Parts: sequence; structure tokens; C-alpha cells
Amino acid sequence: MFRTSTSFVALVAAVFLVQACVPTTVGGGVDAAGNPVPVIETPASIDTTTAYLATADNGFAVPAVPVEQVPEPYRRQVVTYTTDQAPGTIIINPAQRVLYFVTGNNQAIRYGIAVGRDGFEWSGEALITERRPWPTWTPPPEMIERKPELAKFEDGQPGGPTNPLGARALYLTTNGVDYGYRIHGTPEWDSIGSNASSGCIRMINQDVIDLYNRVPPNAKVIVMNRDGTFPTGLTLPPPQPRRETPRQSTRVATPAPAPEPVIVVPPLPARLPIAPDLVVTPAPVAAPATAAAAATPAPVAVIPSQPVVPATPPAATATPVCKPTATKPCPAPVD
Repeated sequence: MFRTSTSFVALVAAVFLVQACVPTTVGGGVDAAGNPVPVIETPASIDTTTAYLATADNGFAVPAVPVEQVPEPYRRQVVTYTTDQAPGTIIINPAQRVLYFVTGNNQAIRYGIAVGRDGFEWSGEALITERRPWPTWTPPPEMIERKPELAKFEDGQPGGPTNPLGARALYLTTNGVDYGYRIHGTPEWDSIGSNASSGCIRMINQDVIDLYNRVPPNAKVIVMNRDGTFPTGLTLPPPQPRRETPRQSTRVATPAPAPEPVIVVPPLPARLPIAPDLVVTPAPVAAPATAAAAATPAPVAVIPSQPVVPATPPAATATPVCKPTATKPCPAPVD
């Protein structure tokens, strides 16, 4: 009896051991509405030593990621995850910066992600309605307003190793409305585990290629609230303030006047000392009369008139006495 029990325990252990070494699948068939149920495979384990090696994809080179520099919680791995969501559902926990791809049987594949920074966080449910490898990235007008240097890509940046969307993009819509949110790769693998985006979900390129190959069409995506609870509706971030564009002046600029030439005057020679005896001290100047004194008229002196004295006729001039001579007799007197 003891030997039989031991053999049974060994058989059960061997069965579980075999199950742990091979992938399991769930799904298949159709649901109650007649829609096909996707087959979701749960890998037994993920070898991270090979998961992030360099590879070639659709003609582009995907560089290797130094896995030792990626924190262990953000490396791709199979985890136990209890949920009532159907296999193929994506559940994103922004607080922990991880994405769960539900595979069923309380298991999921967990990926490290980067989420929206402060002011760009959102929560709610969406559907993956489109998917593209090496997508073209077109920054929205709001982003160009915040970063004018992106205006060169207003018509789109072709896909490639430097494209911000990376190797794959899964496009999300809610109630048929595209709010611009994506699950996509990134060449900035070192941003994983941080709040770095404008609301999109970033993944390491090798991880987004793996998820792209697993997720079924029209898969449901749930973005949890910041506190880790499940959303009851769509919550979008507040609109960002618009950046004011400086107005272009229509006035013709007046050229600045040419600077006036600078005239350099040589310094004057030093003055020689003056002998003290040659210095003339100016006489003190009398203080000017006050306004009041200047306003008073000076007294006028009255000079009495002098009596008129009649002019005295000139005295008669005496006729000189003639003294006759022998040659010149005196003239005869006139009557």
C-alpha cells in the first residue's frame, strides 16, 4: 500500500513537472455571441538572457538591450495574476508601470512600461482597432505647440530605429473615438519604469514585438486608475494650456542710425605752478541793491532859478593915438 501511494505521488509530481515545462493554451471555439475565441498561449517561462538580444525585423535593426540594466520587475516574465478578465485582455497598472497580457488560468505575461507623466495620465477602457509595424509618427498640433522643433515632422516621420513609436504600435479607441493613445515601442529603453510619455504606453522594442504577435484583434485594454482601482469610465487629462505664438509685426523695421565717430582729445599738458606774488586777488564786488531799494526812485534836486542879468555892451575900443612921422602923417578925423 505504501509503495503504491509513493508511486502515485511520483506520477502526479511528474505530470505537474511536465506541465511546467511546456506552454499551455486557453480559448478556442466561439463565445455565447458566436464570436471566435482567440487561442492564447501561456509560455512556461521566458528566458530573459535571449529575450532582449539584437535582431533584424522587417529590414530594420533592433539593437540589443542590456538586460542587466533593466530592473527585474520590468523584464518580460510569466506571473500569477488573478483576474476575471478574458484571455487576450490587456490590463495596464500605471502606478506600478507594468502591463499584463492575460493568458488565462490566473496567469499573465507581465511587461515593463513607461506611462504618462504628470498632467498626461488617463484611465478607462479601449479597444485595439488598428496595429502597424514600424509605424509613421505624426506629432499632434498640441505637441508641436509645446515643442516647436517637432514642426519638421508635421507631415509624419517615417518608421525606423529613431522613430518615437518604435517597432510596433497598437492604436486605441474608446467608443469609436481615437484620443491619440497608443501602445508602442521606443528606442529609449531606459525610460521604462518611469512617467515619461504624453499619455501613450511605451514598451521595449523586443517586448512590443512579442505583445504584437500575441494580442488578438479588437482586444480590450483596461487602464487602471492611479490608485490601482479599476475605472468606471473614461477619465482624460485636462487640456494643456496653449502656447501663445508671438504676432508678426507688419511695420518695416527702421535701420539703426550709424554711430557717431568718436573724437579722441589728447590730454592737456600739466599746468605750471604760478608764483604767489603774481596771483591777483579780485576786489570784492558790492552786493547788489535789494529789490525794494531798486524800486524806490531817487530824490530829484531842485535848483532855484538865477535872475537874468542884462548883457553889458562891450566897451568902446579906444582909438589909438596916431603919432605922425616925417614920412607918414596922421589921417584926418572923420565927421
